[in-house]
Amino acid sequence: MGSPTREEEEVTPLVVEVDDEVGSSSRVRRPRNHARDVHILSSAFLFMFSAYGAAQNLESTVNTEGDLGTVSLGILYLSFTLFSVVASPVVRALGSKRSLVLGTTGYLLFIAANLKPSWYTMVPASLYLGFTASIIWVGEGTYLTSAALSHAKDYNLHEGTVIGSFNGEFWGMFASHQVIGNLITLALLRDGKEGDGVTGKNLLFVVFLGCMVVGVILMCFLSKRDEKGDDLPIRPSLKSLLKLVVAPLLDKRMLLIIPLIAYSGLQQAFVWAEYTKYIVTPALGISGVGGAMAIYGAADAVCSLFAGRLTTGLYSITLIVSGGAFLQAFVLLWLLFGYSTPSGVLAYVYPLIIGAIWGVGDGVLNTQLSALLGMLFKDDKEAAFAQLKVWQCASIAVVFFLTPYITLQALMLVMVVTLCISIAGFLFLTLLVEKSLTAGT
Repeated sequence: MGSPTREEEEVTPLVVEVDDEVGSSSRVRRPRNHARDVHILSSAFLFMFSAYGAAQNLESTVNTEGDLGTVSLGILYLSFTLFSVVASPVVRALGSKRSLVLGTTGYLLFIAANLKPSWYTMVPASLYLGFTASIIWVGEGTYLTSAALSHAKDYNLHEGTVIGSFNGEFWGMFASHQVIGNLITLALLRDGKEGDGVTGKNLLFVVFLGCMVVGVILMCFLSKRDEKGDDLPIRPSLKSLLKLVVAPLLDKRMLLIIPLIAYSGLQQAFVWAEYTKYIVTPALGISGVGGAMAIYGAADAVCSLFAGRLTTGLYSITLIVSGGAFLQAFVLLWLLFGYSTPSGVLAYVYPLIIGAIWGVGDGVLNTQLSALLGMLFKDDKEAAFAQLKVWQCASIAVVFFLTPYITLQALMLVMVVTLCISIAGFLFLTLLVEKSLTAGT
C-alpha cells in the first residue's frame, strides 16, 4: 500500500491496518469527503439558475401581452409562499436528495413553457414551479447543513466554521448565475431588443433548457443523506403536519429572525422590480440592464465567498450582518434624499456603484441567514428553512403585486422601516442566545 500524501495526513485521518489474531488485516474506513457534495450541489444550482435567473429578468419584456410575464412571476411567488408552509414535512418524507431532484422538474417546465408562452402554459408552469421551488430550497438548506455538520463531526472541526464555509461556497457559486446568465442573454440578444426576434428568443430558451438539463444530471450525483426524519409517519396526520408547520412559530428565536428574513425578500425584489426599472434604465437604457445585473451578481458572489469564510459563530454573524445592513441603509437613504438621475460619466458610475453595494448586502444576508438557521436549528432543519422561504417569498410576492400601485419612494420607506425593525430583532436575538449559552456553562 502506497504511503499517504502530506495533505491526506493533515486533512483526513490516516487509513491504518490492524492485524487480528489469525494474521488477517482489517482496514479502518476513512470518513467521507462531504465537501465533494457541496461542490456538486453548488455547480448544479449555478447551471440551473444561470438559466432561470436570466429568464426571470426577461419575463416582463419578452412576455408583454396582457402583462403575462409579470403576472406569471406574481403567481409563481405566491404559490412558492403557500407551498413553503408545507414543504418541511414533504422534504422529511422524501429526504433532501430526492427533494432536490424533484425540485428541478418545475424549473425545467417553466423554461419549456417560455418556448410557447400563453396563459395556458405559463400559469400552470408557474403554479407548479412554486411547489417544486419550495421543495428544492428547503431541501438545499437541509442538505447543506447536514453535510456541514457531518463534515465537522468526521474531521473534528468547529461546526460554525464549516457551516459558514460551506454556505459561503454555495452562495458564492449561486450568485455567479447573475453574471453568467446575463452574459448569455447579452450574447444571444445583442442584435436587437429583448423579445423583438422570436427566433433569437427561442434559441436563448433552448440554451437555458440545456443548462437546466446539466443541473439535473449533476443533482443525481449527490450522495444520499438520511436526515432524522424517521419519526415522521409514512402517511402523516393533519395534526402532525400542523405541528411541523406551527412549531417553529412558537420558538422565540424564529420570531426574532422572521423580520430579517422578510427584509431579505424585499431587498431581492427591489433589485428585480425597481432597481432595473427606475435606476438603471433611465441612466443606461434597457441595453445597460444586463451589465448592471452582472456587476450586482459579481459583487454578490465575491461577498458571499468572503462572508462565508469569515463566519465562525454568532459573534461573527452579528458583525457581518450589521455591516451589510449599514451598506443597504446607506443606499436607501441616498435614493430617498439625495439621488437624481445623473448625466455624463456619473450616469454610468452611479447605477453600477448602487448595484455593487446592493450585491454585497444580498451576499451577506444569504450566507448569514442560512448559517444562522443551520446553527440554531440543527435538530429541525427542514422546518427552519421552510420558514426562511415562506417569509422571503411572501415579501417578494407582495412587491411584485404592489409595485404597479405604489411609488418607488413609498417602497423604499417601507424597506427602511423593515430594515430597522429586523436589525433590532436580530440584535436582541444575539443577546438572548448569548445569555442562554452563558447560563448553560
